[in-house]
Amino acid sequence: MAGRKRGAAARRRRAARLKAVVIGGGLLPALLAVFWSAVWPYVTGALIVGCAGAAGWWLWRTDRLVRGRERLWRHQEAVQAGHRTLAEVDAMTGTEFEELVAALCRRDGCTDVRRVGGANDNGADVVGRLPDGRSMVIQCKRYAPTSTIASRELRDLLGARVHFGADLAVFVTTTRFSRPSESFAVRHDILAVHRDHLGLWNNGTSLLSLTEVNGQGQGDSRHRARWKRAYER
Repeated sequence: MAGRKRGAAARRRRAARLKAVVIGGGLLPALLAVFWSAVWPYVTGALIVGCAGAAGWWLWRTDRLVRGRERLWRHQEAVQAGHRTLAEVDAMTGTEFEELVAALCRRDGCTDVRRVGGANDNGADVVGRLPDGRSMVIQCKRYAPTSTIASRELRDLLGARVHFGADLAVFVTTTRFSRPSESFAVRHDILAVHRDHLGLWNNGTSLLSLTEVNGQGQGDSRHRARWKRAYER
């Protein structure tokens, strides 16, 4: 009996709340109609503020989505560049190799990077600015691994450095430098990126960190002999 009474009381309370909501829902439009001339500026202002807030939220969300996609795209590009094997680099065209070098520069935070290689390139393939603001000029040579970079090609790069007024000259190749050309590079402050250093750069080592090992890493005569046998097969 007591339970039925409590249930009936609860149903009456729910019915009373529902009635209040219905009356309130009908009363609000009636009040607005009666006092519209007095409240319309406030209602209109609330609607404008609400719409502006909704538009602002939508723009903010869209901006976040776009920025997120751009960060993901840049990350994927960096990962892809770092996962190219040297065998894949060997299969590139000269233009593709120059584009790869430009992409690696951008990955390392270089700015104003652009490819300028082609006819009448004045000895440069890529130009830009290092993260510290210094200007750079890069010569790219995608040669067979059994080839050797001669000193005369580094002399051409010196001319390009003067022509472009660059602070740093970089020579990037898929092969090795001859002993005279390696010494020439060190003597004239040219960053010589041979095949082994290119592999390090391609896998995430920064370009500027390679300056600390410039002129090194090509090994002795026995290493060069093993190199030649490996790539002549």
